[in-house]
Amino acid sequence: MDSAEGFLADVRARSGHFKLESGHHGDFWMDLETLCRRPRRLGPWTDQIAARLALHHVDAVCGPLVEGAYIALMVAAALDCDFTYAERFVNPRADGLFPVEYRLPQTLHDVVRGKRVAIVNDVISAGSAVRGAFVDLQSLGATVVAIGALLVLGDPIGDFARERGVTVETLSQHPYKMWTPADCPLCAAGAPLEIVATDAVGYGAPAPARGRRE
Repeated sequence: MDSAEGFLADVRARSGHFKLESGHHGDFWMDLETLCRRPRRLGPWTDQIAARLALHHVDAVCGPLVEGAYIALMVAAALDCDFTYAERFVNPRADGLFPVEYRLPQTLHDVVRGKRVAIVNDVISAGSAVRGAFVDLQSLGATVVAIGALLVLGDPIGDFARERGVTVETLSQHPYKMWTPADCPLCAAGAPLEIVATDAVGYGAPAPARGRRE
């Protein structure tokens, strides 16, 4: 994947039929747990993200747990600014798409209140983690000025950002096939569905992270 080949060298990718954290179905998945296995190798790419975000004069960087927060931490270090993270929460009563919330720990609220914040993730497709962090940051009085990612798949996060007047800074972007469950051709064809996001944790308690946090 062009410039993505370097930072994804140790990451396994596979095709299939997957239920994503957002509730969408997709035909491609990356096991990103090994992305940060050798952090120094990622330095050239996280430095590039940091250089782009520096143009937005950010005061803090927020990363969704798990892998996105690791990338955000490296970017914050390069920018020499504050770092925060957002934890994942699942509401079992939520229906439809985007049932997962992301919230900052209470002890970090003052870090972002009244500040210019960039949300940084590793790879973004539907943008469930970024959307969740965005909502919580706004509720805390932060101004989200940019979204950063090593790789963006598809157009949803770009559409989300444009609607909110926010810039997406990414090193690489590629098409991505993703559908609502009702419109999924893989479901229609009877392809087995693999659930790659953990949904069975009660609301109000952090959900264990697994797989790519869209």
